[in-house]
This record gives sequence, C-alpha cells and structure tokens, in this order.
Amino acid sequence: MIRITSVISIPDRELEFEYLRASGPGGQNVNKVATAVQLRFDVFRSASLPEDVRRRLIRLAGKRISKDGILLIQGRRFRTQEQNRADTVERLRELIARAAVAPKRRTPTRPTKGSRERRLQTKRRIAERKSFRRRGHPEEE
Repeated sequence: MIRITSVISIPDRELEFEYLRASGPGGQNVNKVATAVQLRFDVFRSASLPEDVRRRLIRLAGKRISKDGILLIQGRRFRTQEQNRADTVERLRELIARAAVAPKRRTPTRPTKGSRERRLQTKRRIAERKSFRRRGHPEEE
C-alpha cells in the first residue's frame, strides 16, 4: 500500500512491475541480471484515485501515459533491482501527490489607475522616439 495523502492511497495490486536488463555501469553483471524496473499503473481503471486527481495526473504525466491510460515509469538509476523498484514507486508517489494538490483559482484583478497611466506614458514616449527617427529631432534643424 502506497500512502499518498491522508485520503489517497494506492494498493499494491494496482501496480505492475516488469524487470529488464539495464544498460550502463555494472560490469559483466549488467548482461546477466534484470535490474531495470518498469512500473505500470492503470490511471483510467484505478479505483483509488478521485476524478479530479485522475484528470490532473493525466495532464502531469504527459508522454509517460499511453492512450489506454497506462502510466509507465522506468527506473534504471541504481544497480540493484530493489533500489530501482523503490525509486519508481517513490516517483509515482510524488507524481500523484503533485496531482492531488488542487490549483488555486485565479481571481481576476483590474490594473490600478497609476499602472494604466504609466503604461500609456511609456507608450507615448516610445511613439515619440520612433517619430523622431522618421522626421528627425527638432533640435537638429
């Protein structure tokens, strides 16, 4: 059982692990032992995710999620299968925890009178500078 928040936890039966050979350091051991881990988590069919968290998770996962809703996380950072497995589970936990935080609603604001005046003053200054480029500066004549 992976505990995400006080409300959300993912049972182990919803996670599927596949072990493969990893490239990289490890000497001859790298050709014999399947240390790399692929974690698969079915986001669409998971009963433990609330709908709003599921939507945000799909958006956050990006390319790591398939059209079928399978989230794929690969772990090959470490030389041991156990460390890679723990790493993929932790990365899944962090991803779901980020999706569990609801974004703050933006309250529309209006610009202050001073900021509008400053903006228009800057526009006038830039327009004047450009007009001098076309007809020349008055002190030059």
